[in-house]
Amino acid sequence: MMVAEHEQTKKMRKKVVRMEERRTLPIGNDNFRKLRENGAYYVDKTLMIKEFIETKDEVALVARPRRFGKTLNMTMLREFFDITEDSREIFEGLAIMDTEYADQINSRPVIFFTFKDCKGATADELMFIVKQTVYQEYLRYEKLLRDKMDKNAFETRDFYEMIEILRDPQANQGQYSLSIQRLTQFVKTGYGIAPILLIDEYDQPIMSSYEYGYHDQLGPFFSNLYGSAMKGNPSLDQALITGVQRVAKESIFSQFNNPQVYTVIDKGYAPYFGLNEDETRILLEEYGFELNDEVRNMYDGYKIGGIEMYNPWSVINYAQKGRLENYWIKTSANFLIKAALKNADKNFWNTFDELASGKEAAVWITLDTSFAERESLFSLWGLLVNAGYLTVTEWIDAKTSVVKIPNNEVLDEFQILIAEIAGIDGLSLQWMFQCLLNKDMQTFLELYRSIVISSTSFMDAKENAYHMLFLGMCITLRGSYKVTSNLEAGYGRSDITLQSLSPKNIHVIIEFKQGENIEQLKEEALKQIMDNRYYTGLTGEVLCVGVAHDKKRCDIAHKVICVS
Repeated sequence: MMVAEHEQTKKMRKKVVRMEERRTLPIGNDNFRKLRENGAYYVDKTLMIKEFIETKDEVALVARPRRFGKTLNMTMLREFFDITEDSREIFEGLAIMDTEYADQINSRPVIFFTFKDCKGATADELMFIVKQTVYQEYLRYEKLLRDKMDKNAFETRDFYEMIEILRDPQANQGQYSLSIQRLTQFVKTGYGIAPILLIDEYDQPIMSSYEYGYHDQLGPFFSNLYGSAMKGNPSLDQALITGVQRVAKESIFSQFNNPQVYTVIDKGYAPYFGLNEDETRILLEEYGFELNDEVRNMYDGYKIGGIEMYNPWSVINYAQKGRLENYWIKTSANFLIKAALKNADKNFWNTFDELASGKEAAVWITLDTSFAERESLFSLWGLLVNAGYLTVTEWIDAKTSVVKIPNNEVLDEFQILIAEIAGIDGLSLQWMFQCLLNKDMQTFLELYRSIVISSTSFMDAKENAYHMLFLGMCITLRGSYKVTSNLEAGYGRSDITLQSLSPKNIHVIIEFKQGENIEQLKEEALKQIMDNRYYTGLTGEVLCVGVAHDKKRCDIAHKVICVS
């Protein structure tokens, strides 16, 4: 007995030691130097530096969804190249130091901006933040260049004049619209080496200007700010910028000399944003978790350059908290997605119906333009892919791709978006489904009618809108129900089937009809379920519901059957 207790004590001590040895997870820390100096967990993505050197792109844009490691990778590049730093210690043991490029560490000046926090409800507010961001980099270089520039040279005077302009709250946009280009010039003069330019989340201020309706005021400014810095700039070595999407060629990118764009379908830089299967498994095992089907269904499903990828933000939060929750959607800045869905046509919603059922769909798609600048069904699908709401599983040709919703976390995001667009209260939605599954059909109908009334303006313009809306709401049942649309069963296809994953719960089959005579149509919908035996393949109790709609009016007919 004493021996057994002793062995158990030793096991417990080992477990405590392992817990103490675990590195902290980099939640909320996307600064490479701080992460490495603090000994936080780091998945080695430093071979991105090798690819950056070897591609020799004059200007490259990497477009990736939010929370896929863009800022961390950009600060990594900064720390590696920055001639003003000594970074060997923080890169010790990482893959880049075993390559022929290790000797390029701290060899070049780097100009770095992150615009991820550049948001403003007004043009003045946004421009103040943008100007302050640029100003801070000028201040950093003022200290570095103080002893390197000829104090009597015109260029030195221009440098300090630009600092005064950036400091001046009354300065107009034109006075500093060339500030990034001029900084590359000043830095090259000071060091005798053309700098690398890194701009993180370049599109955030542009998207903010769209959100609050003042883009026309600022479009020319950003075109000059970015274009002058990256179009044929003799003072620039290489530039790498990141963002969620590419802004249309006709605006900012018309100023560029054909930048090399790496979207989620391209192989270039594909391994460095997100976590692959092995990286995810190793990370979870270190924190005592298994990479099982539940985790895969929740956070996997993205394909980037043909590589299966997990959402890194969600994975590290799961490893920290141990709960399969929707972490990615809590970081959402989805105004453009929401605006696009509000105005989507019936062709979009018919295809979305398939996607929400867990199927794949072939769509015409463009990833080269922003939906905000050129609204079309093609750019809408591209927006959803670039933003991580859909993933491309197959690239058929230059215009056509096969897409799917990557995982359950994103499905839940769609459910929330649809509910918000339609003006549906989340608690009412939960109560409505609770009544449905408990066969309290009178209360269910009352709650459903209130949702229909609040959502009529959203649904009037869309064919099959009630079916689509209800399907979107049903996403909230995932995990306890298998939710399918147009499921082939019996002698036809049911509109919506909710198949319980527990033998204790009831199955539900729903059929929709639309027209003026809702009393007749609700019975026809129920009869269609029974005549076509849509319940074939189910066992146990099945609630069959016929739903009839005529704009704000709706009614139901229902029947409970037992299938053996």
